[in-house]
Amino acid sequence: MTDTAGPSRRANWGAITIGAAAIMGTALAALVLLAPRKEGAIDWFAPMIAQGWMAWTLPVALFFWSIASLLVTFTILAIRFPETPRLGILRIETTRGDRLFISLLGSAFIHLAWLFFAGAPLWGAFALSLVYAAAVFRWV
Repeated sequence: MTDTAGPSRRANWGAITIGAAAIMGTALAALVLLAPRKEGAIDWFAPMIAQGWMAWTLPVALFFWSIASLLVTFTILAIRFPETPRLGILRIETTRGDRLFISLLGSAFIHLAWLFFAGAPLWGAFALSLVYAAAVFRWV
């Protein structure tokens, strides 16, 4: 019986990572190129789809691009470097994906609370969310 997991069957993780980065980079470039312009500059809050049913502005598109990038990155990490769940301060077993979900959910609540108490702009909420995400990945 031959070994089917030999060198010819190994995944080229460098090429996979570069390919995923190229696809996500191309999508980002397309978003920026398709962004509506006003007087030569990007109009950040103009709808990307005229007469569309949803306010697809560039910030909304970049938000969803960021989520997609995180999911692609964490999928590659989960396949390349499988992990065993760990027990954190919440006393539940969590993996990287669980901690990402907890971070995103908590960040949404941080932003909503910031909007309620302080209003726009949301840069303070974004900074607070980054600190929160770092704490979740470290201790949860």
